[in-house]
Amino acid sequence: MGSLGSSGQMQLLLPLVFIALMYFVMIAPNQKKQKKWQEMLRQLKTGDTVTTNGGIRGVIISVKDDVVQLRVAPDNIKLEFVKAAIASVTTKDELAGLKG
Repeated sequence: MGSLGSSGQMQLLLPLVFIALMYFVMIAPNQKKQKKWQEMLRQLKTGDTVTTNGGIRGVIISVKDDVVQLRVAPDNIKLEFVKAAIASVTTKDELAGLKG
């Protein structure tokens, strides 16, 4: 009966190990990425060059609560987006690499 008990424990332990592994492989990195993105949104300021989730690139001309106004080239059109639509901030180095 001793070997049967340890086999039953192993059957219970395996799903727990699997769940822990899934957490460290999938959930934890996602949470870290989400926190980094939220911090980036909090730090948005006038003059930042950003890219939206839709691929529109522009320069921030105003930030209010959950709304961001962008100036978009080539005609300097003003567009308004919710902050959550901002995918990334583009640095001057990244812009130079795109143009050159």
